Amino acid sequence: MSKKSSPVPESKTTNEDAAPEEYVVEKILDSRINEDGVKEYFLKWIGYDEKDNTWEPEENLDCPGLIEAFEKEKARKEKENERKRKLNSLGEGKPAKRKSEEKKCLGFDRGLEPEKIIGATDSPGQLMFLIKWTGTDEADLVPAKQANVRCPQVVIKFYEERLKWHSPNLEDAKTAE
Repeated sequence: MSKKSSPVPESKTTNEDAAPEEYVVEKILDSRINEDGVKEYFLKWIGYDEKDNTWEPEENLDCPGLIEAFEKEKARKEKENERKRKLNSLGEGKPAKRKSEEKKCLGFDRGLEPEKIIGATDSPGQLMFLIKWTGTDEADLVPAKQANVRCPQVVIKFYEERLKWHSPNLEDAKTAE
């Protein structure tokens, strides 16, 4: 059983003549090493309010099962926090941030040279070019206004490839006369 004989929670006082009462630990909430280097646990007592929680040295406690369970859970949480710190320091574990970083490095922001325009669309209400970059198989949608300024020759070549000339048939021209 999880018990303690002294000191008593503040709201319960005993007569000095009476035998020391034993209190039962409901839950261990926290632990610390005090200024004297003694390990203490912050305890919730069965039958007492939260305001009666107390810090007690380990040697006053008779609840090895609760202490073991608390220490195992504390170690598990510390391990998880360490894993999260490592992921955060590597820039991993935050997909939203990675997506925003990827958006920052699209199109001309990546510092690549445009090889050719593969296609065009009026996607978000403006003309966009799908540009393939030199030295990679990747392509990005880039606003046409930006491409017109940054790579005008590539834009001209794209339009020239799509021009269709209709030359009049000579026989049609004679009959029209």
